[in-house]
Amino acid sequence: MKTKKGVGVIKKILLGILLVVVIGGGVAWFNRQAIILYYVTNRGKTDVAPNRPIEWANGPAEADMAPAERPPNIVFILADDLGINDISTFGGGIAGGSVPTPNIDRLAAEGMIFSQAYSGTATCAPSRAMLMTGRYPTRTGFEFTPTPDGMGRILNMVADPESSGLPPPDWDRARSETAPPYAEQGLPGSEITIAEVLGDAGYHTVHIGKWHLGRGDEFGPNAQGFDESLLMASGLFLPEDHPDVVNARVDFDPVDIFLWARMQFAASFNGSDWFEPGGYLTDYWTDEAVNVIRANRNRPFFLYLAHWGVHTPLQATREDYEAVGDIEPHRERVYAAMIRALDRSVGTVMDELEAQGLADNTIIVFSSDNGGAGYIGLPEINAPYRGWKATFFEGGIRVPMFLRWPARIAAGSRSENPVAHIDVMPTLAAAAGASLPQGVAIDGVNLLPVAAGEGEVSRADDAIFWQSGYYRVIRQGDWKLQVSERPDRAWLYNLAEDPTEQTNLAERMPQRVAAMRALLDAHRAGGREPLYPYTIEGPVAVDRSLAERVEEGDEVIFWPI
Repeated sequence: MKTKKGVGVIKKILLGILLVVVIGGGVAWFNRQAIILYYVTNRGKTDVAPNRPIEWANGPAEADMAPAERPPNIVFILADDLGINDISTFGGGIAGGSVPTPNIDRLAAEGMIFSQAYSGTATCAPSRAMLMTGRYPTRTGFEFTPTPDGMGRILNMVADPESSGLPPPDWDRARSETAPPYAEQGLPGSEITIAEVLGDAGYHTVHIGKWHLGRGDEFGPNAQGFDESLLMASGLFLPEDHPDVVNARVDFDPVDIFLWARMQFAASFNGSDWFEPGGYLTDYWTDEAVNVIRANRNRPFFLYLAHWGVHTPLQATREDYEAVGDIEPHRERVYAAMIRALDRSVGTVMDELEAQGLADNTIIVFSSDNGGAGYIGLPEINAPYRGWKATFFEGGIRVPMFLRWPARIAAGSRSENPVAHIDVMPTLAAAAGASLPQGVAIDGVNLLPVAAGEGEVSRADDAIFWQSGYYRVIRQGDWKLQVSERPDRAWLYNLAEDPTEQTNLAERMPQRVAAMRALLDAHRAGGREPLYPYTIEGPVAVDRSLAERVEEGDEVIFWPI
């Protein structure tokens, strides 16, 4: 039989346990972000071996013919999330023009500037698929950007609507759980890439850097026509604690929070195990691009140099950080230093081609996969255009596109023709004298006649299309129509008179809206279903970066990912 004293002791013990559970549970609840991020950070990380030298395949020791007599070499340099105002070519430049881009400017000045060039879409991967294939997502099904496993859950959890003023993102748990794994969300192997087309024409094909079109036997670069691939296996430019790195975390951005938790400093060569890159990613990729040029100087080659810069996480070398000067805020200084590294890369590649006697008969294409991202909190990167990455306003899809080929294209050339990423594949194929794949509909057009001053761009209905789920756009001539379901709205602009999309004419011109919407509907109806569904719908303020609080009356769209 228990005494009253014993019962009292038991009650105190039980009460203590209850308090521990309640308090501990409360602490866990209020720190759930840190707990889940810790789980994400430490779950499923891949072992990374020390750096190893890359043994690139060597071409002939001596050339069969002079460089001018061979098909042109082709170098395609793609930046990531580069804002149209980040470069000084168009009179801009980061930090009010205090950090110019002389090498990118030189590339532009020595060939053709397409002053109205557009990305394939407003986010990474589908643009890259269009660059590789010349085909719209309505043909390939590759419509949405693959996101790493667990990313949707984290973005949904760490978003802070109270601080941002934005509505919360919508993460569809059911769709996320039934979607294919991240590595299998890729461009189907049945699609024919420009690497395969050029390979069939006798080119040696090399990929360096970001891929984002899937991995493995069907989807990876080696499976899609590249003889060699030095892959960005994860997403750090340098280890966070490296003595030569300067980091800038963007704590108000859920994407940045996820990337810092999940990314590693890692590369892979031709599907190998992961190993550490040989330095700051932008410089490392550039050094290896130089090695590729040297190894292949005596045969036609295609080099796809797909930089990670200037995508987050924001990391620069200390040398570049010091060189750009005292810029505020800190994240803009780091970003400016990353721009400096990207510009240096372009100059290094151009100089090496010159040193090898290959510059005159080498095509260099420079572009970005989409516009600058509002979530890094730098308001001028897409100026003067409205919108960001993950919107179809001009700021999200207006990109630099420069084409330099001294043997065929006059320096100082400029075209006002609207062109897009779908045009790159047929243009490069034509330049190489390669045949386009038989029985495959190519949506892009060959831009060489325009670049050589011999013609104008001609395409069906004079129209370029964009589509991400329920958010769809058409540019027809100077007219641009956007339609969406979130919000349920249409935007119509005359870009010749209103290039920065200030005056929405949709209500004043219902007949034009109806005619252009009919083309949009026909474009979608004639296409295939997406390969996999979007799982996140993210809110984006059109006219404010994520560093600014959204106020009542601000325009907000949702972007399906």
